[in-house]
Amino acid sequence: MRQIEKQMLTAIHSRKDWKSANTEVVVTYFAHAAKPIERTTVLLHGSPIAEITHDSVAICDCGYQTPTTKSRLNAILHELCGAGIYQKAHKWYGTAIEESDWEIEPESRHVFVRG
Repeated sequence: MRQIEKQMLTAIHSRKDWKSANTEVVVTYFAHAAKPIERTTVLLHGSPIAEITHDSVAICDCGYQTPTTKSRLNAILHELCGAGIYQKAHKWYGTAIEESDWEIEPESRHVFVRG
């Protein structure tokens, strides 16, 4: 895992805004009915590649299926969900515990349950 990804995960776990080079973590709090909600967004080059709540992680490559995007998403998914992304024949696939692998189309959004 890259040093920047370790720092990104530290910011996610500590629920603090953070930015280094092309990667940023933004924590947002807002009210929903009587219950406050916290959402952490991870941006890569300004594009939101992950939205994290207390029970889920939603990912999107924002149309950039690059090695860097995949690396950032894998760091998040491995740490929080026990899931991941791999590439085969120029296509991305998602993998999760007790799930069959599936193709990840560019710009599609996928939601993972936090483990």
